Amino acid sequence: MHKVFLGIGSNLGNKEDNFKKAEGLIEKSLGTIVLKSMVYETPPWGFHAEENFWNAVYVIETSMLADELLWRIHEIEDNFYKESSNERYASREMDIDILYFDDLFYETKELIIPHPRIHERKFVLVPLVDIAPDLKHPLLRLTSIEMLENCKDESMIIRVGEI
Repeated sequence: MHKVFLGIGSNLGNKEDNFKKAEGLIEKSLGTIVLKSMVYETPPWGFHAEENFWNAVYVIETSMLADELLWRIHEIEDNFYKESSNERYASREMDIDILYFDDLFYETKELIIPHPRIHERKFVLVPLVDIAPDLKHPLLRLTSIEMLENCKDESMIIRVGEI
């Protein structure tokens, strides 16, 4: 089994319902959720949007390889609404990113593991510190706490709680 850290985010619709629906789809299609961080409200990162995001980090155990996992994540995301945009970032009911996959470093045209911007994003680092403060980034060799301490992102992060 593989241990995978997923970043989960939503800023459209009923965010609590979106998270619950996503959890069911993750359990059905990806693997077993073994750990969940608290949920945090955060501003959009990299673009302007009217609604803030809810973000969390989940740990799953899966038998899938990284490429299949990404393909199935896209299937899950297709169950949710996403604003049409030519931009890289857009508002959406559900966004799921692979943050870590075991201690693997993996790069293809479609997927880079670990996620290349973990260390730049408080909306990822704060929930990651909740559940894995001492986890070392396999390339940067910094723990989650060290990355958060060094993060230049000044976004306001508000704890929502458990879902």
